[in-house]
Amino acid sequence: MSDAVLVFTVLAATVAAFASDRVRLDVVAMLAMLALVLTGVLDAGQALAGFAEPLTLMIAGLFVVGAGLFETGVADRLGDLLARLAGGGTTRLLVATMLSSALLSAFLSSTGTVAVLLPVVVGLARSADVAPSRLLMPLAFGSLLGGMTTLIGTPPNLVVADQLRAQGDAPFGFFAFTPVGLVMLAVGVAYMALVGRHLLPSHPDVEQVGSGVAATTLEGLARRYGLTDRLHRVEVPAGTELVGATMASGALRARFGVTVLAVATADEDGVPNVRRAEPSTLIRAGDVLYVDATDAQLATLASEARVRIPDAAPEGTLPEPLMLIEALLPPESSYAGATLADARLHDRTRATVVAIKRGTRLLHGDLAETVLRPGDALLLAGGPAAQRRIASARRDLIVVGEPRGWARFARDTRRAPAALAVLAAMLVAMTTGVVPNAIAVLAAAMGMVLVGAVSMDDAYRAISWESVVLIAAILPMATALEVSGGLDLVVGGLIGGLGDAGPLVVMAALFLLTSAFSQVISNTATTVLIAPVAYAAAQGLGVNPAATLMTVAVAASTAFATPVASPVNALVLTPGRYRFTDFVRVGLPIVLLMLVATLLVVPVFFPLR
Repeated sequence: MSDAVLVFTVLAATVAAFASDRVRLDVVAMLAMLALVLTGVLDAGQALAGFAEPLTLMIAGLFVVGAGLFETGVADRLGDLLARLAGGGTTRLLVATMLSSALLSAFLSSTGTVAVLLPVVVGLARSADVAPSRLLMPLAFGSLLGGMTTLIGTPPNLVVADQLRAQGDAPFGFFAFTPVGLVMLAVGVAYMALVGRHLLPSHPDVEQVGSGVAATTLEGLARRYGLTDRLHRVEVPAGTELVGATMASGALRARFGVTVLAVATADEDGVPNVRRAEPSTLIRAGDVLYVDATDAQLATLASEARVRIPDAAPEGTLPEPLMLIEALLPPESSYAGATLADARLHDRTRATVVAIKRGTRLLHGDLAETVLRPGDALLLAGGPAAQRRIASARRDLIVVGEPRGWARFARDTRRAPAALAVLAAMLVAMTTGVVPNAIAVLAAAMGMVLVGAVSMDDAYRAISWESVVLIAAILPMATALEVSGGLDLVVGGLIGGLGDAGPLVVMAALFLLTSAFSQVISNTATTVLIAPVAYAAAQGLGVNPAATLMTVAVAASTAFATPVASPVNALVLTPGRYRFTDFVRVGLPIVLLMLVATLLVVPVFFPLR
């Protein structure tokens, strides 16, 4: 078997594994890299070269820079600005949401941008009596469009710039993407404001059905998760078997299916002292237990444990200072793929998972063995300590529903000016070229640590190591295509089949190929694979390679047509209650508009000859 056939076989298997979403992307990339070494296509040095690439280090550094801006509240300020500028009217809200998202994602990751703005946008929608589904998809699309406008806006931009550098050409500058990106942003916003808004679904926001109480009240959150009839108050009389037992030894969940969320013990003056139920919490005579249980479970508890159910038990509420908090699991959450018991979420957040919303399905009761999935919405009960921990765990939990008065516990805004100064210095260095881009980014990452915007431990936690390893391990695939002759075969077929039709037709083919792959697999991996093809095709046609590479960069960011196309789409899927067809209906026309706009605009800023 020739080396080219081996490479194409490994490539096909890699793409299929990416698309199946059954194995982590970084694991697939590592297996592909190892396969290329073990089959003799690459030597060890070639296979490991991706880990020393400036591109890999830049992406790691940018995660730290973004974390510094998030931790100091700079990103929150943009959310506040959005709330002030949005005003009334669905169209105005939509446009303000997309522009704010685009501005932030031009300098931060798209996923981080959506994570910051998602609760703000949900709150705006509910305040304006608009279904969140009318704004959350524009939020995701705005972040993707904003990523097209700068060198660091999205990894595919860095990949195509690195392709030029590797070939000895002048790489794209920091703002080289801006003219084309701004046109794409204008086209995308105009489409959504004029046409797309009519295609957006208006899926009912369940917590607003009925009495119309917003989910920012405890009652609204309880109703959203079907808890209105499940939260009860139980009194423990003297002489019952529970008196003197701990929550663990009482085993109320194992015996009766009842989850105790809080315990209220009266002091000498009769004032109840409310605390969260811990395994070691001792049950005393006269205690009031706040439990999550069905009527049948409650009746069994009353009958067998001889507790008393007050006639006027306040259902659907929790006593202060406990609160209900709704949080979403992002794709990179460390909890994803683990059961609640294994994840130890209770210990790490000091909160109890009361219910899980998976799409339109609600999960209640004993959830210890429930495997958590990205996109799951969790309803948690906890006090101030839980609030602080959940607020600071933005990589693992994104707060999307919260009580009124939620404070930004984890933000240290005193460091915001210093963080902005570090960001400005990085942008100046990258724009002027006084130092290589990788050095500018790494210096900025260390700057964020030195000014106290983020600790070194938090800097390591901020890096998405899955993304870093994915890029480092998939880069050798491009090398394998080149040394095996596979790249020449692809380029020869592309030029031989379409070359006579002209460079615009070849650019259109590259756009469609890149965009199609980006709907089902990582756009970074797609760009790594197609960028060498685009460069070689430009050489074969005798046109400016910057034009074909810019085409690939734009196409890689058109992940609009499926909910699995990008992590940002997955983030808004559950809060917006979207279906797969919603993304196809709204997103596919944008992809086609981007194709037309690219063919018209790219040759203007990057002449073909």
